[in-house]
Parts: sequence; C-alpha cells; structure tokens
Amino acid sequence: MEFPPWFQKAIQLRLDDVSAQIEHDCKLKQIREETDEAFEALFADKDAVPMPEYAEWENLHIISMGIQNELLYMQGLRDGIQLIVSILGQSMGVDGVSESSNTHKAQ
Repeated sequence: MEFPPWFQKAIQLRLDDVSAQIEHDCKLKQIREETDEAFEALFADKDAVPMPEYAEWENLHIISMGIQNELLYMQGLRDGIQLIVSILGQSMGVDGVSESSNTHKAQ
C-alpha cells in the first residue's frame, strides 16, 4: 500500500522532530557520554589482550541503543494513538454516533 506524498512527508517530518527531541534526552545523553568515555579507554592501552574496558563500552553501548529504541517506540505509540483518536473523532458526530449511522437514520 502506497501512502500519498503529503502523508509520507508528514511522517518524515514527525520522525525528524522526534529524533531531534531524543538527541536531547538527558538520560540518553548521559549514557552516550559514558559510552564515549568507555570507548576512548579501549584505545588508551595498545595491548591486544582482552580488556574489561571493551566489555564496559559494549554494555554501555547496548544500554544506549536500548534507551534510544525505547524512546522511539513510546513516541511512535503515542503518535499512533493520537492519530487513531483524531481519525475516529472525525468519523464520529458531535453526539458520539458515527456519521454513517446518522445517514442511515435519515433515510
């Protein structure tokens, strides 16, 4: 199913807006800073032995991605609910009866 160009543009703009908001999330920002520090610690020592710094960086990276995905999911869920409510609100009359049932009553 292909969406109209105006709808695709609206979705893309919303995705860009949500992505920008997530970039400024305090919790995610803190985890990213810790992830960057842990990643830099990986290359502070040039030995090729297994390093606990790598494990720490990997754990922080996974946490960071998890937080980002959770924020994206929750915002998508809120947007989806808002879209459904908006569509249902337009299809219902003022008294809460659907417009199609009002049409049938008038006939």
